Amino acid sequence: MTHLLLAIIYLAFISLGLPDGLLGSAWPTMYTEFHVPVSYAGIISIIISLGTIVSSLQSDRLTKKLGTGKVTAISVAMTAAALLGFSFSSSFWMLCLWSIPYGLGAGSVDAALNNYVALHYESHHMSWLHCMWGVGATVGPYIMGFALSGGRTWNFGYLCVGILQILLTAVLIFSLPLWKKRGSRSFSEKEEGTIDREKEAEIQESALSLAQIIKIPGAKEVMLCFFCYCAIEQTAGLWASSYLHLFKGIPAETAARFAGMFFIGITAGRAVSGFITMKLNDVQMIRLGQVIIFAGILVMLLPGPNVTALAGLILIGLGCAPVYPCIIHSTPEHFGADRSQAIIGVQMASAYVGTCLMPPLFGLIANHISITLFPVYMMALLVLMAVMHELLTKKTAH
Repeated sequence: MTHLLLAIIYLAFISLGLPDGLLGSAWPTMYTEFHVPVSYAGIISIIISLGTIVSSLQSDRLTKKLGTGKVTAISVAMTAAALLGFSFSSSFWMLCLWSIPYGLGAGSVDAALNNYVALHYESHHMSWLHCMWGVGATVGPYIMGFALSGGRTWNFGYLCVGILQILLTAVLIFSLPLWKKRGSRSFSEKEEGTIDREKEAEIQESALSLAQIIKIPGAKEVMLCFFCYCAIEQTAGLWASSYLHLFKGIPAETAARFAGMFFIGITAGRAVSGFITMKLNDVQMIRLGQVIIFAGILVMLLPGPNVTALAGLILIGLGCAPVYPCIIHSTPEHFGADRSQAIIGVQMASAYVGTCLMPPLFGLIANHISITLFPVYMMALLVLMAVMHELLTKKTAH
């Protein structure tokens, strides 16, 4: 039964990634149909991100009340409804309206699933599960591209993914009894942290408030660590192509292709990381990833042929691969199994804040100063992330 549930969780992670690339791939067609500026995609993205932040912060309360299985099923159902709503939308305001349940559903399921896997499964599963997210994020645009190239509209692409999400919702509903079974991971008393048992019982019954979470030693550090990581990942994904084209003079189509290699590097890197985690622990994996990101940024800064910058970008992608899943997986060991859902909720919220704020900030820097600062910007974020991770490790050492 444990293996069946794990297979369902793998499927759920693929479904998490499926919608993520749809808006970007369909927007060139959508904005002309709705007669809005191309920049309006940012409005939809912000609404979705705000929804994910709100639901991530509420994930601890919802999971304690309903359980991971029900939260996952309800969240995927909300996402499916939102995607179907997108497919039937005929105006921009309707897209904005359906973006609300889309964001609320995505944030809850992300936090709940990540915490469940962190508690019950080994680190290699976390890496491979996030690899599956990459598979979903890659397949989604292909579904949209197939719809558009086959003479269909963007609505049909959203409809296809919405139907897939409905099927997954049905699978999750039928799998609800399995979620009461624990996975293979176990915690010693030392790993769970030393907390007063009476207080532990009280915490299990009532969700932690944001103020209580922030007071936990290491919470602010892990929030900043996650903020910086997601800022690096999203800034690289958004601005790498422009940097390669505008500064390095690489043809636009080649730059776009190698910018895509960054995400392929993350996906492939997570597949490989799953095997490496069998030898290295989470802290060592995060440090290894940071070193590889550092090497990639240095390579991008080196003068030389264009292939140097391209190689640096791929290295950054490979370095990013273990960081996200290993930070999440190490949360129960840093903070205790009883508080991991609350911490992972604020981690997810911090991630979305970093995703919302930092790539647009670099856009302002590129516009008003120079796009050549792209590697320097990522280096500053990397240094802050590394410092926060070391402080986190020190403050939560048992």
